[in-house]
Amino acid sequence: MKSPLIVIVGETASGKSALAIALAQRFDGEIICADSWTVRREVNIGTAKPSAAELAAAPHHLLDIVGPDEDFTAAVFKGLAQAQIKAISGRGKLPILAGGTGLYIDGVIYDYGFLPPGDRQERERLNALSRDQLLAQIAALGLELGDVDTGNKRRLIRLIESQGARPVKHGLRPDTLIIGIQTEREVLRQRVARRTDAMLAAGLEAEVRGLVDKYGWDCEALKGVGYAQWRGYLEGIQSLDETRAKIIKATMDLAKRQRTWFTRNKSIHWLTTEDKTAEAVDLLTTFIE
Repeated sequence: MKSPLIVIVGETASGKSALAIALAQRFDGEIICADSWTVRREVNIGTAKPSAAELAAAPHHLLDIVGPDEDFTAAVFKGLAQAQIKAISGRGKLPILAGGTGLYIDGVIYDYGFLPPGDRQERERLNALSRDQLLAQIAALGLELGDVDTGNKRRLIRLIESQGARPVKHGLRPDTLIIGIQTEREVLRQRVARRTDAMLAAGLEAEVRGLVDKYGWDCEALKGVGYAQWRGYLEGIQSLDETRAKIIKATMDLAKRQRTWFTRNKSIHWLTTEDKTAEAVDLLTTFIE
């Protein structure tokens, strides 16, 4: 028998973290963060990691578990998340898996059979290629892009490494409730703009400079939204206002990809009322009973 698992998904800045904390407090739960950037240490401001107050409000797991320049995969996350689910349930608590990285979420709830990692030297060679060069190589190999995000070099490289093979997806994990949050696009844009301004005020520029000085631009963490957009500014060819605008656009582009990923999942219970916390509490109460 599988222990109950609550999953909260949605776009960045949609309110997933606040809802997860509210449910954790109400139902004696602990949160497992499913985010491909908050797993990394030293990237705090630009990844919107939980604040000290949020961490104190409910236990959080799988934050700051890997260095900014280390390899980390969805397959590794799956194993760690499954171990946390078992440990949390073993303490008599309710595990709540919350985040916006679709592959991390689906790897756990659909028990993905992930492909083995590629050769590191070959990956370095592929990583040195441009996006257009990678697309040309994919076409030459006759590989189908399918739903692969062509703007994401890592996804293109993985497609080449696996020769087009995809992870094996199984049925939905038993005793799992998936709750989804969607936000009207203009409202989301306003939230993203406010959050970006708060990040700038909190010292995001200094955080990025420190990472660049320590690791260089090839550092994996510096490829993330909120970090990659600073390169032109630090090289003196882009203003601070232009950097801000690029971060907002990149964040909205990420939100669009997240929404596309999650809306394909017909097992998600999307919150539709104004009081999303109350609606989620009702769903969870019924699920537990």
